[in-house]
Amino acid sequence: MKVIIIDDEKKARQLLQVIISENHPDVIICELCEDLASGVRAIKKHQPNLIFLDIEMPGHSGLELLDFFNDDEINFSVVFVTAYNEYAIQAFKLSAIDYILKPVNPKLIADALEKYKKIEFKQSKLLEILKQNLNAEDEKKIAIPSRDNVNYINPRKIMYIKADGAYSVFHLSGGEKYMLSRNLKYVEDMLNSFSYIKRCHKSYIVNTKEIRSHNRSKSELVLSDNSIISLSDEKASEILS
Repeated sequence: MKVIIIDDEKKARQLLQVIISENHPDVIICELCEDLASGVRAIKKHQPNLIFLDIEMPGHSGLELLDFFNDDEINFSVVFVTAYNEYAIQAFKLSAIDYILKPVNPKLIADALEKYKKIEFKQSKLLEILKQNLNAEDEKKIAIPSRDNVNYINPRKIMYIKADGAYSVFHLSGGEKYMLSRNLKYVEDMLNSFSYIKRCHKSYIVNTKEIRSHNRSKSELVLSDNSIISLSDEKASEILS
């Protein structure tokens, strides 16, 4: 697996290099770059699998990286290494883009590398959604990546989300389904800015606007599309209020 690190802070570049080199001998660090321009040149030269990319750099923001490539040239994935605040982190989650907060943690580096050994997908569309979410000018959408596609959904169309092992399955109005390779806790955090979407059970998240009735004897919720999902006792008060 080939990796490039782009960060204007020398110590940040070196720390990432040390963590990866000491713990992941199967990963080749092709180049350390101090700005976006040198990073673009390095990517075109080495054709890496994964980029660890800072956002706030002089000259060009890391968010502009893909502007320098045609669609058919984007055969790499990106993990942002950032010191952004909590509001901006919500934008990352909504965009389904991976990020690591500074100061970096070796465990998070390991998780990012492991994920991209298993799943690789182009991120050009995801980055566009991230830019929109950071600007907060348009209604937010959720980007759900699969191996071949990136699907954009309006959170208001969510009926419920069900846990499926390490995955989460989004059930939308109209019967559409999308699977995200994230657990339900991640999805719950990702959607916490939408007050009408709530965790109602260890295996379910529900759009409370779609609840039609509550079966108290069975501890179940009936939704507007006749779906029936479980409601746990500890979540009942919050959901019903």
